[in-house]
Amino acid sequence: MMRKDFFGKNIEKLKNKSLFLLDMDGTIYRENDLFDGVKEFLSNVENNGGKYVFITNNSSKSVDAYVQKLANMGLKVNEENFFTSTQASIMLLKEKFNDKPIYCQGTKSFISELINSGVNVVQEYDPNVFAVIVGFDPELTGKKLRNTCKTLTLHDIPYFATNPDWVCPVDFGAVPDCGSMCFGIEKATGKKPIFIGKPEPTMITVVMQKFGAKNEDVVVIGDRIYTDIASGFNAGVDTVLVLSGEATIEDYKNSEIKPTFVLNSVKDLL
Repeated sequence: MMRKDFFGKNIEKLKNKSLFLLDMDGTIYRENDLFDGVKEFLSNVENNGGKYVFITNNSSKSVDAYVQKLANMGLKVNEENFFTSTQASIMLLKEKFNDKPIYCQGTKSFISELINSGVNVVQEYDPNVFAVIVGFDPELTGKKLRNTCKTLTLHDIPYFATNPDWVCPVDFGAVPDCGSMCFGIEKATGKKPIFIGKPEPTMITVVMQKFGAKNEDVVVIGDRIYTDIASGFNAGVDTVLVLSGEATIEDYKNSEIKPTFVLNSVKDLL
């Protein structure tokens, strides 16, 4: 029997994929609840000789924390199964600024991961920093915002942010994500960041290079058109939009960027 997507499009070509790059929030779980079919799907990928990597824009947790979070949901994963916007940010900061001081706004986990990777982190106002980076921060305080805005207002230096997502899914709906936080900072300072994570293709191309995968081997699966699907499009690989998170059919209809396929959830990939 031919397998079809939401619009009746044949999805048989997905059987030939060997590298599955999955978003997390809204794609495989909502907050702390794993979606039906995810565990079985990931097992099938491994049993068929394929690999899967979670590429998430959410910088609020370290890779170790994500490993533990998914372990608590019953998934046996390790650090090799993840590539985050924090890791992409570390690559960029070290390449551009080496050990120069960088002002960082983010969670304790985000800051720790930067420090442990050799980034020279500053968390208070300092006129000598060379750049600013902002991550998704559920631990955000007024003091952090003041330091960030003061740094950006008084100094014309490079300004980065981990991801442009407007909202992060939670059990009751959503909360503001990094994109929304940066919009508030923009209104206060007039400064816009350069976003590092999806929709930039960097996270995808780095993982492809790591596993020696070709474009035709790869599929990106996610619930946001403007980040997940756009990153796959920009990297030149097939994409699957799942309707279990942020995006709706109306979003699909109104978007210039279209996914290769549309499914209700990851469970439909079984």
